[in-house]
Amino acid sequence: MNRIVRLASILFVFIGITTVSLGQAHTNAGLLKLKTLAGNWEGKDEQGNPAKSKVETVVAGTAVMETLSMAGMEDMISLYSADGDSVAMVHYCPTNNQPRMRATPAAGAVKELDFVFRDAGNLATPETGHQQRLVMRFEDEDHITESWTWRQNGKDSVMTIHFTRVKKAG
Repeated sequence: MNRIVRLASILFVFIGITTVSLGQAHTNAGLLKLKTLAGNWEGKDEQGNPAKSKVETVVAGTAVMETLSMAGMEDMISLYSADGDSVAMVHYCPTNNQPRMRATPAAGAVKELDFVFRDAGNLATPETGHQQRLVMRFEDEDHITESWTWRQNGKDSVMTIHFTRVKKAG
């Protein structure tokens, strides 16, 4: 009888762990997609200005950090993490505010993440210039497009950057 109880307990734990693991994979599909971007990226905006992005998986795989370098600007950092079935993002901007955005991927393969503004740290008023939205499109494993929406005084302007993965030499 003890063997049956032990076997049933082990089976119950295994089923529970498997269910949780599968649930997390489905729940965090957006974050899993962002993790595939790890590495260095080079690109250009619509005016042909160079841009670079470095993407790293950090904090034991629970977050993704992107360092974005644009010509003539200070570096910006965006941190992405799972938030239920969505991906939360905090953008650390040289303008000294920290917009917080959230994207919920559509069902199926993640082709795009549309990060929508929720609120911001250190934002004096809604009219103060800040990043309002980020749409990240996954063209293929080596090409992504980021469209950043800047909002100031109620007016939006969009800057689109096309990135290509930098291949490791060798």
